[in-house]
Amino acid sequence: MRVTCERDEHVNKILFVATVDQHILHFHVPFLKWFNENGFEVHVASHGDNEIPYVSKKYNIPFSRNPIKLKNYTAYKELRKLIKTNNYRLIHCHTPTGGVLTRLASKQSRKKGSKVLYTAHGFHFFKGAPLKNWLIYYPIEKWLSKYTDSIITINEEDYRRITRGKFKSQKIDLVHGVGVDLSLFKPQTEEVKRELRSKYGFNSNQFLLLYVAELSHRKNHEILIRAVSDLKDKIPNMKLLLAGKGNCEYELKKLTEQLEVDEYIEFLGYRNDINNLMLLSDVAVSSSKQEGLPVNIMEAMASGLPLVVSNCRGNRDLVINNKNGYLVKDNNTEGFVKAINEIFNSKELRNEFGFRNRTLIQQYSLDKILESMIHLYKENL
Repeated sequence: MRVTCERDEHVNKILFVATVDQHILHFHVPFLKWFNENGFEVHVASHGDNEIPYVSKKYNIPFSRNPIKLKNYTAYKELRKLIKTNNYRLIHCHTPTGGVLTRLASKQSRKKGSKVLYTAHGFHFFKGAPLKNWLIYYPIEKWLSKYTDSIITINEEDYRRITRGKFKSQKIDLVHGVGVDLSLFKPQTEEVKRELRSKYGFNSNQFLLLYVAELSHRKNHEILIRAVSDLKDKIPNMKLLLAGKGNCEYELKKLTEQLEVDEYIEFLGYRNDINNLMLLSDVAVSSSKQEGLPVNIMEAMASGLPLVVSNCRGNRDLVINNKNGYLVKDNNTEGFVKAINEIFNSKELRNEFGFRNRTLIQQYSLDKILESMIHLYKENL
């Protein structure tokens, strides 16, 4: 159903903002498509020169993820001019830097009727976060909330916190992430698993753990590498697959050498075949310190994999301990060792967790999330 637009054609424009192009490409193309198909002129402002589908105009804005970088002031000025010139009907901003600068840059535009939505893909202040995060980010987000028509949270912890914190946005909404494409991530079968293992060079008797995440301190790969070191004698046919790149790659590879687990860990680099990696694996793992609502876990659920994950924000929205996987308390090596060993020793448990994941993931499907977001967009158009 097309949206009826009562305003003049020259204001029938929407703007998506994020720090980098990749964020838009990875998470928001289905929403750009919906706007495009409903007669809106779609603009995107982000750092990079990638071609983004369904977009009429792409603006390369010099955002930096480092909030104190001077070029963010340049980005703010460019964004303010862009917003003033185009008289957008709706502005949807993402990522911390993009969210801050966009809401500051659109203050005058809101007075003229533009609506500003901000999706928080996991606030920097959360249970267990460093004190400095609370001292810096919490007051900033609370102050900026008054320049926001809707703050969209993607996990229960963030939603409860800012609701109780009396943030000043017109609305606070909860939408369960960005959705997972169930036509791409399908349940694993033994036949497909066997074929893919042969194609990728893995043996049918190997016990494969998969962690899809950037190689960063936040993702906390060290815990899993140490767990592999403790497990290698108990599960000699085990291999941990690490899909992703990041600034911790060198030190993580160094750690695998020091612990003499090179043969048990494979660094796969950046991949665009995550769906196949899911289908050939036995267990999906995550040792992350904090998440928004992790796409890698949702993709694993859709693939029917059992889960062993850290008990952090975002992960615990998706994993119910002992029902569809294990939540490791305190994110310690011993907890991962115990949980992985239990799953290894029980094919029945693996199948049980995997079956439940295939059921639970339905509420996080891309179709469901798109439906929820379209409802929010229509409320603000």
